[in-house]
Amino acid sequence: MRSVHELMSLQGRVAAITGGAGHIGRAFAQSLAELGCNICILDVAKDRAEEVASSLRDTYRVKASSFVADITDERQVAEMAQHIVKAHQRLDILINNAAYPSLSVAEDGKKLEDQTLEQWEPNVNVCLRGTFLTTRAVTPLLRQSKNASIVNIASIYGVVGPDMRLYDGLEMGNSAWYAAAKGGIVQLTRYLASTLAPSIRVNCIAPGGVWRNQPESFHVRYVARTPLQRMAVEEDLCGAAVFFTSDLSSYVTGQVLLVDGGWTSW
Repeated sequence: MRSVHELMSLQGRVAAITGGAGHIGRAFAQSLAELGCNICILDVAKDRAEEVASSLRDTYRVKASSFVADITDERQVAEMAQHIVKAHQRLDILINNAAYPSLSVAEDGKKLEDQTLEQWEPNVNVCLRGTFLTTRAVTPLLRQSKNASIVNIASIYGVVGPDMRLYDGLEMGNSAWYAAAKGGIVQLTRYLASTLAPSIRVNCIAPGGVWRNQPESFHVRYVARTPLQRMAVEEDLCGAAVFFTSDLSSYVTGQVLLVDGGWTSW
Protein backbone atom coordinates (compact mmCIF):
# COMPACT_ATOMS: atom_id res chain seq x y z
CA MET A 1 0.00 0.00 0.00
CA ARG A 2 1.27 3.46 -0.90
CA SER A 3 1.88 6.00 1.84
CA VAL A 4 -0.30 9.09 2.14
CA HIS A 5 2.71 11.13 1.06
CA GLU A 6 2.94 9.07 -2.14
CA LEU A 7 -0.79 9.36 -2.77
CA MET A 8 -0.60 13.15 -2.46
CA SER A 9 2.31 13.57 -4.85
CA LEU A 10 1.62 15.31 -8.15
CA GLN A 11 5.22 15.10 -9.28
CA GLY A 12 5.48 15.35 -13.06
CA ARG A 13 1.77 15.83 -13.68
CA VAL A 14 0.30 18.80 -15.54
CA ALA A 15 -2.71 20.85 -14.45
CA ALA A 16 -4.60 23.48 -16.44
CA ILE A 17 -6.54 26.03 -14.37
CA THR A 18 -9.09 28.37 -15.93
CA GLY A 19 -9.35 31.68 -14.14
CA GLY A 20 -5.89 30.80 -12.89
CA ALA A 21 -4.83 34.41 -12.34
CA GLY A 22 -7.63 35.13 -9.86
CA HIS A 23 -7.55 34.79 -6.09
CA ILE A 24 -8.79 31.21 -5.91
CA GLY A 25 -7.12 30.06 -9.12
CA ARG A 26 -3.75 31.31 -7.91
CA ALA A 27 -4.19 29.49 -4.59
CA PHE A 28 -5.00 26.25 -6.41
CA ALA A 29 -1.97 26.67 -8.64
CA GLN A 30 0.36 27.24 -5.70
CA SER A 31 -0.99 24.21 -3.81
CA LEU A 32 -0.58 21.85 -6.75
CA ALA A 33 2.83 23.24 -7.68
CA GLU A 34 4.01 22.67 -4.11
CA LEU A 35 3.31 18.97 -4.69
CA GLY A 36 5.37 18.93 -7.89
CA CYS A 37 2.66 19.61 -10.47
CA ASN A 38 3.44 21.59 -13.61
CA ILE A 39 0.86 24.29 -14.24
CA CYS A 40 -0.82 25.98 -17.19
CA ILE A 41 -2.52 29.23 -16.14
CA LEU A 42 -5.50 30.06 -18.36
CA ASP A 43 -7.04 33.50 -18.01
CA VAL A 44 -8.20 36.56 -19.94
CA ALA A 45 -5.79 38.77 -17.96
CA LYS A 46 -2.49 38.36 -19.83
CA ASP A 47 -0.13 40.16 -17.47
CA ARG A 48 -1.55 38.63 -14.29
CA ALA A 49 -1.57 35.15 -15.80
CA GLU A 50 2.11 35.39 -16.73
CA GLU A 51 2.94 36.88 -13.33
CA VAL A 52 1.37 33.85 -11.64
CA ALA A 53 3.20 31.46 -13.95
CA SER A 54 6.50 33.23 -13.36
CA SER A 55 6.00 33.10 -9.60
CA LEU A 56 5.30 29.37 -9.76
CA ARG A 57 8.48 28.76 -11.74
CA ASP A 58 10.59 30.79 -9.32
CA THR A 59 9.04 29.51 -6.08
CA TYR A 60 8.36 25.85 -6.79
CA ARG A 61 10.76 25.11 -9.67
CA VAL A 62 8.01 23.58 -11.77
CA LYS A 63 7.26 24.14 -15.41
CA ALA A 64 4.55 26.77 -15.64
CA SER A 65 3.06 28.51 -18.65
CA SER A 66 0.26 30.99 -19.26
CA PHE A 67 -2.20 31.34 -22.10
CA VAL A 68 -4.79 34.02 -22.76
CA ALA A 69 -8.16 32.71 -23.88
CA ASP A 70 -11.83 33.60 -23.67
CA ILE A 71 -13.24 30.19 -22.76
CA THR A 72 -16.61 31.06 -24.31
CA ASP A 73 -14.92 31.31 -27.73
CA GLU A 74 -14.64 27.91 -29.40
CA ARG A 75 -11.68 28.89 -31.56
CA GLN A 76 -9.71 30.30 -28.65
CA VAL A 77 -10.41 27.20 -26.57
CA ALA A 78 -9.05 25.02 -29.37
CA GLU A 79 -5.91 27.16 -29.47
CA MET A 80 -5.65 26.81 -25.69
CA ALA A 81 -5.63 23.02 -26.01
CA GLN A 82 -2.91 23.28 -28.65
CA HIS A 83 -0.86 25.45 -26.30
CA ILE A 84 -1.08 22.82 -23.56
CA VAL A 85 0.21 20.18 -25.97
CA LYS A 86 3.03 22.41 -27.20
CA ALA A 87 4.09 23.69 -23.80
CA HIS A 88 3.53 20.59 -21.66
CA GLN A 89 3.01 17.59 -23.98
CA ARG A 90 0.35 16.16 -21.66
CA LEU A 91 -2.52 16.98 -19.32
CA ASP A 92 -3.55 15.17 -16.16
CA ILE A 93 -5.71 17.71 -14.32
CA LEU A 94 -8.26 20.33 -15.35
CA ILE A 95 -9.70 22.78 -12.83
CA ASN A 96 -12.69 24.66 -14.26
CA ASN A 97 -12.48 27.71 -12.02
CA ALA A 98 -13.22 30.66 -14.31
CA ALA A 99 -16.11 33.01 -13.54
CA TYR A 100 -17.35 36.16 -15.23
CA PRO A 101 -14.93 38.84 -14.03
CA SER A 102 -16.83 42.12 -14.28
CA LEU A 103 -19.93 41.63 -12.16
CA SER A 104 -20.68 44.80 -10.18
CA VAL A 105 -22.25 44.93 -6.74
CA ALA A 106 -25.09 47.09 -8.03
CA GLU A 107 -25.96 44.60 -10.76
CA ASP A 108 -25.67 41.69 -8.35
CA GLY A 109 -28.23 43.21 -6.03
CA LYS A 110 -30.98 43.85 -8.54
CA LYS A 111 -34.34 42.23 -7.84
CA LEU A 112 -35.52 39.57 -10.27
CA GLU A 113 -37.79 41.92 -12.24
CA ASP A 114 -34.80 44.15 -13.03
CA GLN A 115 -32.30 41.44 -13.98
CA THR A 116 -31.58 41.44 -17.72
CA LEU A 117 -30.30 39.05 -20.36
CA GLU A 118 -27.31 41.37 -20.76
CA GLN A 119 -26.37 40.40 -17.21
CA TRP A 120 -27.52 36.77 -17.42
CA GLU A 121 -25.75 35.74 -20.62
CA PRO A 122 -22.06 36.53 -19.92
CA ASN A 123 -22.21 34.97 -16.46
CA VAL A 124 -23.95 31.78 -17.55
CA ASN A 125 -21.80 31.60 -20.68
CA VAL A 126 -18.51 31.67 -18.79
CA CYS A 127 -19.59 29.14 -16.17
CA LEU A 128 -21.48 26.68 -18.37
CA ARG A 129 -20.48 27.25 -22.00
CA GLY A 130 -16.88 27.85 -20.93
CA THR A 131 -16.71 24.76 -18.76
CA PHE A 132 -18.27 22.65 -21.51
CA LEU A 133 -15.96 23.94 -24.26
CA THR A 134 -12.82 23.67 -22.14
CA THR A 135 -13.63 20.18 -20.92
CA ARG A 136 -14.52 18.98 -24.40
CA ALA A 137 -11.31 20.40 -25.86
CA VAL A 138 -8.95 18.73 -23.40
CA THR A 139 -10.75 15.42 -22.90
CA PRO A 140 -8.62 13.67 -25.56
CA LEU A 141 -5.50 14.76 -23.64
CA LEU A 142 -6.92 13.67 -20.30
CA ARG A 143 -7.84 10.26 -21.69
CA GLN A 144 -4.14 9.64 -22.27
CA SER A 145 -3.34 10.15 -18.58
CA LYS A 146 -3.42 7.33 -16.08
CA ASN A 147 -4.45 9.78 -13.34
CA ALA A 148 -6.91 12.12 -15.05
CA SER A 149 -9.01 14.36 -12.86
CA ILE A 150 -11.38 17.24 -13.53
CA VAL A 151 -12.43 19.56 -10.71
CA ASN A 152 -15.29 21.99 -11.26
CA ILE A 153 -15.85 24.98 -8.98
CA ALA A 154 -19.46 25.67 -8.08
CA SER A 155 -20.90 27.32 -4.93
CA ILE A 156 -23.19 26.58 -2.04
CA TYR A 157 -25.72 28.59 -4.04
CA GLY A 158 -25.60 25.93 -6.73
CA VAL A 159 -26.91 23.50 -4.10
CA VAL A 160 -29.19 25.55 -1.82
CA GLY A 161 -31.16 28.75 -2.22
CA PRO A 162 -29.76 32.08 -1.01
CA ASP A 163 -30.65 33.55 2.35
CA MET A 164 -31.66 37.00 1.17
CA ARG A 165 -31.78 38.35 4.71
CA LEU A 166 -28.02 38.71 4.48
CA TYR A 167 -28.45 41.49 1.95
CA ASP A 168 -31.04 43.66 3.69
CA GLY A 169 -30.19 47.32 3.17
CA LEU A 170 -27.25 46.57 0.87
CA GLU A 171 -26.63 47.05 -2.86
CA MET A 172 -25.00 43.63 -3.04
CA GLY A 173 -27.27 40.63 -3.46
CA ASN A 174 -27.61 37.25 -5.13
CA SER A 175 -28.78 36.99 -8.71
CA ALA A 176 -30.65 34.33 -10.65
CA TRP A 177 -27.79 33.83 -13.10
CA TYR A 178 -25.44 32.87 -10.28
CA ALA A 179 -27.76 30.15 -9.02
CA ALA A 180 -28.39 28.89 -12.56
CA ALA A 181 -24.72 28.83 -13.51
CA LYS A 182 -23.46 27.20 -10.32
CA GLY A 183 -26.34 24.73 -10.16
CA GLY A 184 -25.55 23.83 -13.76
CA ILE A 185 -21.93 23.18 -12.80
CA VAL A 186 -23.08 20.76 -10.10
CA GLN A 187 -25.19 18.74 -12.52
CA LEU A 188 -22.61 18.94 -15.29
CA THR A 189 -20.15 17.40 -12.83
CA ARG A 190 -22.42 14.40 -12.37
CA TYR A 191 -22.97 14.08 -16.11
CA LEU A 192 -19.25 14.20 -16.87
CA ALA A 193 -18.41 11.79 -14.05
CA SER A 194 -20.84 9.25 -15.48
CA THR A 195 -19.86 9.64 -19.11
CA LEU A 196 -16.09 10.05 -18.83
CA ALA A 197 -15.58 7.15 -16.42
CA PRO A 198 -13.53 5.09 -15.99
CA SER A 199 -10.68 7.03 -17.61
CA ILE A 200 -11.39 10.46 -16.10
CA ARG A 201 -12.64 11.30 -12.62
CA VAL A 202 -14.82 14.41 -12.25
CA ASN A 203 -15.67 16.10 -8.95
CA CYS A 204 -16.85 19.48 -7.74
CA ILE A 205 -15.94 21.91 -4.97
CA ALA A 206 -18.79 24.14 -3.77
CA PRO A 207 -17.35 26.92 -1.60
CA GLY A 208 -19.25 29.00 0.87
CA GLY A 209 -18.75 32.75 1.02
CA VAL A 210 -15.14 33.86 0.60
CA TRP A 211 -13.93 36.98 2.39
CA ARG A 212 -13.55 39.87 -0.09
CA ASN A 213 -13.88 42.96 2.12
CA GLN A 214 -17.66 42.78 2.01
CA PRO A 215 -19.69 45.36 3.95
CA GLU A 216 -19.44 44.80 7.67
CA SER A 217 -23.18 44.30 8.13
CA PHE A 218 -23.11 41.46 5.59
CA HIS A 219 -20.02 39.97 7.20
CA VAL A 220 -21.58 39.95 10.67
CA ARG A 221 -24.77 38.29 9.38
CA TYR A 222 -22.84 35.71 7.40
CA VAL A 223 -20.61 34.74 10.33
CA ALA A 224 -23.61 34.49 12.66
CA ARG A 225 -25.25 32.02 10.27
CA THR A 226 -22.12 29.87 9.85
CA PRO A 227 -21.32 27.13 12.42
CA LEU A 228 -17.56 27.73 12.15
CA GLN A 229 -18.16 31.44 12.74
CA ARG A 230 -16.17 32.91 9.86
CA MET A 231 -16.10 33.30 6.09
CA ALA A 232 -13.74 31.24 3.97
CA VAL A 233 -10.33 32.33 2.73
CA GLU A 234 -8.54 30.86 -0.28
CA GLU A 235 -6.44 28.55 1.89
CA ASP A 236 -9.60 26.77 3.04
CA LEU A 237 -10.26 25.50 -0.49
CA CYS A 238 -6.80 24.16 -1.24
CA GLY A 239 -7.12 20.90 0.71
CA ALA A 240 -10.19 19.95 -1.32
CA ALA A 241 -8.33 20.73 -4.55
CA VAL A 242 -5.37 18.57 -3.52
CA PHE A 243 -7.70 15.74 -2.50
CA PHE A 244 -9.60 15.69 -5.78
CA THR A 245 -6.59 16.14 -8.06
CA SER A 246 -4.33 13.59 -6.39
CA ASP A 247 -4.53 9.83 -5.89
CA LEU A 248 -5.95 10.46 -2.43
CA SER A 249 -9.31 10.40 -4.24
CA SER A 250 -8.56 7.75 -6.84
CA TYR A 251 -11.87 5.98 -6.03
CA VAL A 252 -13.95 9.17 -5.86
CA THR A 253 -15.93 10.61 -8.76
CA GLY A 254 -19.20 12.49 -9.25
CA GLN A 255 -19.04 14.11 -5.82
CA VAL A 256 -19.79 17.65 -4.68
CA LEU A 257 -17.80 18.74 -1.63
CA LEU A 258 -19.25 21.74 0.18
CA VAL A 259 -16.44 23.72 1.79
CA ASP A 260 -18.68 26.12 3.65
CA GLY A 261 -17.90 26.17 7.37
CA GLY A 262 -21.10 24.23 7.99
CA TRP A 263 -23.37 26.71 6.21
CA THR A 264 -25.47 23.95 4.61
CA SER A 265 -25.58 21.74 7.71
CA TRP A 266 -28.71 23.41 9.07
